[in-house]
Amino acid sequence: MGSCSWSGHGGAAALVVAAVMVFWSVAGVGAIGANWGTQASHPLPPDTVVKMLKGNGFQKVKLFDAEDGTMSALRKSGLEVMVGIPNELLMIMATSMKAAEKWVDKNVSNYLNDGCNIRYVAVGNEPFLSTYNGSFLQTTFPALRNIQSALVRAGLSNQIKVTVPQNADVYESTTGKPSDADFRADIHDRMLEIVKFLSDNGGAFTVNIYPFISLYIDANFPAEYAFFDGNSSPIVDGSATYTNMFDANHDTLIWALKKNGYGNLPIIIGEIGWPTDGDMNANAQLAQRFNQGFMTHIASGRGTPMRPGPIDAYLFSLIDEDEKSIQPGNFERHWGIFTYDGIPKYNLNFGTPNSQIQRASGVKYLEKKWCVLKPSASLNDPKLPDTISYACSMADCTSLGYKTSCGALDIRSNISYAYNSFFQKNDQDDVACGFSGFATTTGQDPSTGTCRFGVMIEVDLAFSWKLQRVRSSCLLVLLLALVHLCLSFS
Repeated sequence: MGSCSWSGHGGAAALVVAAVMVFWSVAGVGAIGANWGTQASHPLPPDTVVKMLKGNGFQKVKLFDAEDGTMSALRKSGLEVMVGIPNELLMIMATSMKAAEKWVDKNVSNYLNDGCNIRYVAVGNEPFLSTYNGSFLQTTFPALRNIQSALVRAGLSNQIKVTVPQNADVYESTTGKPSDADFRADIHDRMLEIVKFLSDNGGAFTVNIYPFISLYIDANFPAEYAFFDGNSSPIVDGSATYTNMFDANHDTLIWALKKNGYGNLPIIIGEIGWPTDGDMNANAQLAQRFNQGFMTHIASGRGTPMRPGPIDAYLFSLIDEDEKSIQPGNFERHWGIFTYDGIPKYNLNFGTPNSQIQRASGVKYLEKKWCVLKPSASLNDPKLPDTISYACSMADCTSLGYKTSCGALDIRSNISYAYNSFFQKNDQDDVACGFSGFATTTGQDPSTGTCRFGVMIEVDLAFSWKLQRVRSSCLLVLLLALVHLCLSFS
């Protein structure tokens, strides 16, 4: 992966950030934000992330929960915040007004009074996603209604609005043309229930749009249509012409809303981005092309054919998350503009000449050592495959595969990558570089070409794994021995 170091500090960096913010303001375009996910074994300190956001000109941030460390770091930052309620809390929010009021008091009022600029509460995250098989159909709207009532009772409903981030699969077009759109038949009435409620209470429709996913799941999807260069064959829909999927997908939603009497409902792009690894179409070059194209597109202020004007959007995502589920695909852990340790994977121009993306500052690393396959280890040993499977199941091997960043490694290096991933995730503990005697530590960096063998960052308060799996059997034996000892003296 490529990286860009930042060259300015202090006053120079502040001038760049100020210029970025002035540009977005004068141009009359929607503010640009970023999604800040925390499904990482070794997350960057929240204060460091807030500095990254501000240093790179982001004006708002979207969260998936309301974790105290994150919210506290955002106090007095000036960043607009969309705080999230996870899907697993929808049931209790839907069935208990008291729980909704308690949640608002703890996660909204508390931080708002301390200087956190909360603007939205996101109730759930893509709760009507088709792959959830209706798990949240019964609870999403009641939860939304209760959270809104809790905001009203707290006297916050005028300044903080509710929304429900939806995947773009909640609407569809039978012909592929935006003008033939409507909400999915199986959830049509529930969508209208939510849309009406948002409209009545001054909320916005939040949607996540992912051209990459379309390319990933459909081998016949025209790749150029995912980008903003105008190189694809256009789709003509009446007087509107579409040369990129984002505009067409966005306007498909507009038509679905318009067809049901809500054509003027505000829209927020909750997630949009491109991963950099884990798939043949996921790399830094394509991610830079897509994200820069999108940034340039919305910076123009033109909007889309059906909704000219500013677009409010949150890029997905700010930082890689090595504990995200890979059920959708190995790319899920690589959406970040920044690597796990805050290094930019590519440059993004935020609209001003010579603006350079800034890396995280003050990041502390563990010792420069790696876990690798011993040179003497035999690849024919029947015990070897089990150690590799274990390492990958417990750590992250998503960079290994066809046309991935580490796809060109030979067999021995593949094994070393798996071992090192497990070793680093377990804070370089010697026990985590055992693998039945096949592994050893080295001070020589095995990274090569685009394949980076990482060194883990330090994390406060033992948020990391700390060998939970490695030592579980040893701890159990020790516990049983202590119990036996206690019984013998009783």
